[in-house]
Amino acid sequence: MSEQPRVGFIGQGFIGKAYADDFEKRGFKVVRYALEEEYAGNKDLIKECEIVFIAVPTPTTPEGFDASIVEGVLELVGEGNTAVIKSTLLPGTTQDLNRKFEGVFVMHSPEFLRERTALLDAMKPDRTIVGIPEDTDEYKKRAEQVIALLPESPYTLICTAAEAELIKYGGNCFLFTKVLFINLMYDLANRLGADFETVSLAMQADPRIGTSHMEPVFASGHVPEDQAARGAGGHCFIKDFAAFTKLYEEVLDDPKGLALLRALEAKNLELLTTTQKDIDLVEGVYGKEMS
Repeated sequence: MSEQPRVGFIGQGFIGKAYADDFEKRGFKVVRYALEEEYAGNKDLIKECEIVFIAVPTPTTPEGFDASIVEGVLELVGEGNTAVIKSTLLPGTTQDLNRKFEGVFVMHSPEFLRERTALLDAMKPDRTIVGIPEDTDEYKKRAEQVIALLPESPYTLICTAAEAELIKYGGNCFLFTKVLFINLMYDLANRLGADFETVSLAMQADPRIGTSHMEPVFASGHVPEDQAARGAGGHCFIKDFAAFTKLYEEVLDDPKGLALLRALEAKNLELLTTTQKDIDLVEGVYGKEMS
């Protein structure tokens, strides 16, 4: 690899754009490809990029997890080059893609960007994780090259692709659960006549709990103007928890664990649909009958 590689980015949503903007600000030669007219003409240039970051949708639909868009754009990566998938992938997906695209070094590096602070999160990451599908010297070397290109972070890990994929789901589903529990606390405090803010702030003072995802009523989310937003919504939480629950059901024979996940899912759907929050996202994952 050259000292200053040309870096490609497929997908220019808030994730792909934040990473491309960061690389460009740091002086890298950047090629952006996406379906938008501004970037569509760069399609053939992706093959010339030694490292290509992929940030395209991986939706969960009523039929299940869908990685077809990732698979489609991997065909644009030149032989012998490195594809770094930032899109959320179910465990095992990177391994499958690696087998299908033998001439490309496919790896998974989960993103941890928040939509409102995506560029800042890309510039100053808390974690850099690269998952590789094969435990070989070549894959390890390329993973280290990817890490060297990304901004420094206090935590860096090269692990298996399945571990990297599961880390992403683990984080999102844990925070999903945290949102649901704090909603239960909110309703209980109100019923008991306790001041929820007092309870919440005291809980947040416990460093094991922290301050994130401790608001049961959100300012964000697509809701009617006169309606408070409740529940774990957004482009990641709804689809990722549904995919995780289905994976759990398929992999483990654990009726009680599955019942716990299903109960959390059902409570969240109740909060979302009652407040009409992110109904378009709910319908995309579960179908119109769930909204």
